[in-house]
Amino acid sequence: MPRPKKIKKPAEEQQAGRLGQFGSAIAQISEEKGIDKNKVIEAIESALAAAYKKDYGRRGQHIRAQFDEVTGGADFFLVKEVVDETTRVFESDDDESLADKPEETSREKETLDTNESDEEKIPRYNPERDLTVEEAQKVKSDAKVGDIIEEKLESKSDYGRVAAQTAKQVIIQKIREAERDSMYEEYKQKEGEVLSGVIQRIEGRNIFIDLGKSTGILFPSEQVDGERYRLGQRLKIYLMKVESDAKGPGIILSRSHPALVQKLFEIEVPEIFTGTVEVKAMSREAGSRTKIAVWSSEEGVDPIGSCVGQKGTRVQAVIDELGGEKIDIIEWNEDPTKFISNALSPAKVLKVELDEENQEARVFVPSDQLSLAIGKQGQNVRLAAKLTGWKIDVVAGETKKDEPDEKESGNEKTDIEKEEDEAEKTNEEEK
Repeated sequence: MPRPKKIKKPAEEQQAGRLGQFGSAIAQISEEKGIDKNKVIEAIESALAAAYKKDYGRRGQHIRAQFDEVTGGADFFLVKEVVDETTRVFESDDDESLADKPEETSREKETLDTNESDEEKIPRYNPERDLTVEEAQKVKSDAKVGDIIEEKLESKSDYGRVAAQTAKQVIIQKIREAERDSMYEEYKQKEGEVLSGVIQRIEGRNIFIDLGKSTGILFPSEQVDGERYRLGQRLKIYLMKVESDAKGPGIILSRSHPALVQKLFEIEVPEIFTGTVEVKAMSREAGSRTKIAVWSSEEGVDPIGSCVGQKGTRVQAVIDELGGEKIDIIEWNEDPTKFISNALSPAKVLKVELDEENQEARVFVPSDQLSLAIGKQGQNVRLAAKLTGWKIDVVAGETKKDEPDEKESGNEKTDIEKEEDEAEKTNEEEK
C-alpha cells in the first residue's frame, strides 16, 4: 500500500504556527514564574535591542526595540534627547576627532572634563545619543530641550553568536528581576500575617523555612528558647518584615513575636476574627507565659469564654501550636484598679492604690498569695506591668478575716484583767 504523500504547508501557515508557539511560550513563562505577561515582553524587547546594538549599532547609542506579539517581528528605533549648552558640554573644534580615537583616550578625556569643576558635572555632547534644538526641529518643528526623538532603524533578522548570547543573558536577567519584584510585592502585602512553612535547612543557628514560592529565615533572636527544630518540620510563623534584596526578597520570620499569639487566636476564635471580641493588650515571654486582655462591646458575649472555647478546645489549640506555653486570658477594664487586679491573676487582690502622676500602683495581696502574685522569678508581676502599662509594687496585706479575730482576742484578754482586778478589790475589803 503506497504511503500518503506529505502535503507541505504554505509559508504563511508555518509562520503562524511558529508565532502560536512563541505566544504560548510567553504565556507559559508568565504563568510559571508568576510575573506579568508585559514584563516578559519587556525582557524580550531589551534582549532584541541589546542584540541589535551588538551587531549593527555603535557605542553610545540608545536603541529601543518594539516587539510585535501578533507578527513576531520587531521594529528598532534610535533614541536621542534634545539638549543645549545648559545640559551638555559641547566639544571644541580641536576635539572633534575624539570620536575616532581609541576608547581609552575617550574615557580619559571625559574623565578630565568631568573633573574640571566640582560644581559642574555635566556630561559631554554625544551625537550618537544627543540632538541639538536646531537638528531636532528639522525632524519635529515644535521640538524643545528635554524632548525625546526616535529615528526608525532598518530591521535585521540575522545575528551573530555573540549577539545571540547577549540577548539570552539579558532575557534571563530581566525575568529574574521581574520574578524578584513580583515575589517582593506578594510577600510585602502579607507582612504581619501568620504563614505555614516547612523547615528546609539549618545553617548554624539560622533556620530557613520554605514558604512555597520563596524561603524565609528565622534568626536566633526570633526563636523560642527551649524549642527544638528539625528538618521537614511544619511550623506556623509570623511574617515580621520583608526587605528588598538583590538575590530575592529578604523574608524575616519570627516565633517569639507577641503578635503571633494574637494571630493564632484570630484563626481559632471566630469572634476575634469578626471583631466581636477585641484583643486590647498583650504581653509575652516566649516559651514560658503569655497574658492577653480581651473585651467585648456586645452584651451577652463572654470574651474570656469565647477565647477558651468549649472544654478549652480553642485555647488548647493555641497552646499546642506554641509548644505548651501557658496563656492567661483576662478581661480588660477601663478602670485601672480593676484591670490591674485582673492582670495579676491567678492571685487574689485585696486593694490597689494608684499614683497616677508617676503611673505606679501599690497592690495588696494576702500574705499566703504573695509568691503567687509575684510569680516565678517575678514573671507574673512583670507580665502584668507590661500588659497594663503601670509599674506595679506587690505588698503582703492582712486578710479581713484575721482582723476581727484579733479584736476578739483583745476583748477576752481585757475581761480576764477585769476579773483579776475585782478579786484583788474583794480581798482588800475582807482584810
